[in-house]
Amino acid sequence: MITIYDLKPQFQNLLRPICARFIKIGLVANHITLAALILSGAGGIWIALAPGSALPLLALPVLLFIRMALNAVDGMMAREFNQKSRLGAVLNELGDVLADVALYLPFALIPGVSAVLCTLVILLGIIVEMTGIIAVQIGASRRYDGPFGKSDRAFAFGLLAVLLAFDFISPQLSTVYLAILIGLSCYTLFNRAQKALREADESTPS
Repeated sequence: MITIYDLKPQFQNLLRPICARFIKIGLVANHITLAALILSGAGGIWIALAPGSALPLLALPVLLFIRMALNAVDGMMAREFNQKSRLGAVLNELGDVLADVALYLPFALIPGVSAVLCTLVILLGIIVEMTGIIAVQIGASRRYDGPFGKSDRAFAFGLLAVLLAFDFISPQLSTVYLAILIGLSCYTLFNRAQKALREADESTPS
């Protein structure tokens, strides 16, 4: 199933010169991972301090794009410049989950947005990513199957931010919107678990 994640190779090709520049000035992959997390935390605090204000909501898609670029860059630096480490693996997985929580949980404070549904979307996102990681424990590869992975969540919340900033979405429609995200998250959870189990079974010697 095609997701935004499938565009990652083309995106990485555009960012490769930036990796070389970062390496040249002495940065390492873990620095970039932490920068993405700090940026996400700052963006989330901005929304939380002014819930419903248009400016932080309009800034969110830009921030999400920068975060996505930093996430791609740290991965390339780790793989292509021999910077892989156990600490890096921990920071990468935890950083993604913490950044999602920091950026999206403040939406629950926005007037007219269902705090319960927003929180549920975030919790399901965490479980979806845990499912992808657990796949490794059962002998499969890290699963990134869609249709609603990390990049797709970023697009969905970025779009919601713009709709809210311009009052293009009513409280009722925002509830429907979040309900759809919950449905997509549940399907993604099932899809990743199923693909992980199938891959593990196929790799087990008969």
